[in-house]
Amino acid sequence: MDNILTARNISKSFVGHQALDDVTVEVPRGKVYGLLGPNGAGKTTLIRIINHITAPDSGTVEFNGHPLTATDVRNIGYLPEERGLYKKMKVGEQALFFARLKGLSSREAEKKVKEWFERLEISGWWDKKIEELSKGMAQKVQFVITVLHRPELLIFDEPFSGFDPINAEVLKREILRLRDEGSTVIFSTHNMASVEELCDNITLINQSRNILSGSVKEIRERFSDNSYRIEFSDDPDPALQASLRLGADFSLEPDNRMGLHQATLRLPESMTRRDAIAVLNESLDLRGFERVIPSINDIFVRAVNAGGAFPPAYNNPSTDTDNE
Repeated sequence: MDNILTARNISKSFVGHQALDDVTVEVPRGKVYGLLGPNGAGKTTLIRIINHITAPDSGTVEFNGHPLTATDVRNIGYLPEERGLYKKMKVGEQALFFARLKGLSSREAEKKVKEWFERLEISGWWDKKIEELSKGMAQKVQFVITVLHRPELLIFDEPFSGFDPINAEVLKREILRLRDEGSTVIFSTHNMASVEELCDNITLINQSRNILSGSVKEIRERFSDNSYRIEFSDDPDPALQASLRLGADFSLEPDNRMGLHQATLRLPESMTRRDAIAVLNESLDLRGFERVIPSINDIFVRAVNAGGAFPPAYNNPSTDTDNE
């Protein structure tokens, strides 16, 4: 796979604290890559190293196949969690100022800024000062400043913080559009729902170490077991008896909106889906049978609670080849 960025064996310590411990991350080109982890896990430290804001104690960072340089950082757009706008400066004036700093000509800067302001419906804020804006409004402005020069790599640290649901959806739409137009996006977040919606690949950092990496689809498959959700119209007792015949764990759930009973069955690894359906059909009026695939939130909680105590197969960045 063509990686735009590889951070290999990164370690970083501060006084009395190991922020990163031999972390390796490989970011595929043209994908949305999620950096997940609880507070203090080391995500922001890794992002700051990638942006040349701080240096690692050991390890290397490669960009487009060569060691990352200060020149390369110009091709990285960074939206930090702590926002950095001039509060007394007008919105339009500030956006143009940053656009010029990033190498755009006066004409190009004005054109790009106005295009983005129209896209995000903030043209009416042009003459407002940043201090007059809400946190979410200011974030929209900083998002525009981050992306308008179309860097190859975009890095967003907690980009949805402070956004209401409607504006969060607007930002998600724009992130996917940027990816589809060729940009690579890294973002850190605590919002697991946004990971499901946006990310092609993820890395989970916990206690300063990378404990889980891979494509979202592959990781969800990896953490799934032989569990199925069934729907049926009969009394639950026949379903329980059928599960005992199958040697399956049985968990009754609340009825669905159609008034059908629901239960989860975790089948023995040796039991096939076809055999299970046959036994269930003999015992009850089976209306639904579908595999249970864990959510990224479920996996996140399980992984953090396990403290990274997974077999090596759970963490293998070099096998992130699922592009479907």
